[in-house]
Amino acid sequence: MVSPEGLVAAAMVLTGLGLLAWCLWAGRLKVPGDWGEEEEEEEGIPFIAEDGSGRSRLLCKPSALAQHLVRSLGRAAALRGGRWLWPRWPRLQMLRQLLQPPALQPAVARELLQLPDTGLVALDWLVGPRGARSGSSGGGPSSVLLLIPNAAGKVTGGLLQLGLRALERGFIPVIFNRRGHNGCPLTTPRLQPFGDPGDLREAVTYLRCRHPTASLLAVSEGSGSGLLLAYLGESGSSSRLAAAACISPVFRGRDWFEAGMPWLYEWPLLLHLKRGLSRYAGSLAEAVDVDRLLGSRSLRELEEALFCRTKSRPTSWEAYWERNEPLRDADEAAVPVLCLCSADDPVRGPPARSLPLELFRSSPYFFLLLTPRGGHCGFPRRGPGRCWGHETVLEYFRAMAEFLRAEERRKGLPRPCRWGGPAVEPPVFTWHRSYTR
Repeated sequence: MVSPEGLVAAAMVLTGLGLLAWCLWAGRLKVPGDWGEEEEEEEGIPFIAEDGSGRSRLLCKPSALAQHLVRSLGRAAALRGGRWLWPRWPRLQMLRQLLQPPALQPAVARELLQLPDTGLVALDWLVGPRGARSGSSGGGPSSVLLLIPNAAGKVTGGLLQLGLRALERGFIPVIFNRRGHNGCPLTTPRLQPFGDPGDLREAVTYLRCRHPTASLLAVSEGSGSGLLLAYLGESGSSSRLAAAACISPVFRGRDWFEAGMPWLYEWPLLLHLKRGLSRYAGSLAEAVDVDRLLGSRSLRELEEALFCRTKSRPTSWEAYWERNEPLRDADEAAVPVLCLCSADDPVRGPPARSLPLELFRSSPYFFLLLTPRGGHCGFPRRGPGRCWGHETVLEYFRAMAEFLRAEERRKGLPRPCRWGGPAVEPPVFTWHRSYTR
């Protein structure tokens, strides 16, 4: 007689084989809205590099900084050389990114930050593996790198791998966990809406106070980019960040929720959220309908149950997105941000519908690095735990530091932030507009 544990194990194996078969079958199909080489030429996206997975291109407004990034990223080894064995299966890349843990599990030191309304967010400082650090060429030994997980709060193996790579290069990586996410205690019956940067602003202010002479950098993953983009737009020149990057960002939140996502991505995130929220069912009961919340069958239903159908201040779906669209204040952003996207991203959607191309053409602060293949937050390459997207982001921060140092020397400006070196700088970062002209 088969034990219940055996039945569960067999079911998990069969489910895994079914998911793999679906990924392989779906990967044979042409991705809707995929950009061929001819379409890229028509869009006028400058050529960066070419390899086995196709051409990577940079779309941005012409400027001195843009020219420097084209040269630096074009020379970077991350955009050249070997790629993953199966580049045309973005759903398999997505499955790998979601499920595969990093080769080395980092040691983490958690710090709880109390907010003005007595709510808590958690900052996880990566201090391992075993506290070892090597190298110091990236953004300088004192650069703090803030890592923002996806909107479900799931800290993926890819995000941890990026943190470890940054640690090796001398950065100080720290993961931002929203209220009630990733084991962070929920002390108020309130969670953070999709594009509300209030809690992130408090965390950045705290990091600035804790590291007053360090440059602050930020990287977001997937749907978590909605929070970072909203913060950059709402804060403008007062963001206190020196530079930012978004890996496979979601630019249009409402469209993304309404269009739905591949079930292979949506259901694990939905279950992850429900499992975390179920721990706080008692405290959330005074604010939302918990039965409706835990009975949600999609991320959209869960988002509506949490933030629209509240008991005290119900609001409409339309009004919610007027306050939470990631790009609602994009014109006010005053910090350079690199958006790394692939044309075959099965989660974000077709490029023609999901990429705000005009923003990258008109704003001197937004840079779109578009690659034909890479899936969603995947960008895999041969070798264990390797993601060329991570290397590209770290190279971008290195290029930014190099550009700022050169501009400061050329113009004789006081150094606005610390990217390495003995000088003591003022605590507030100032981005000179001449850098983007």
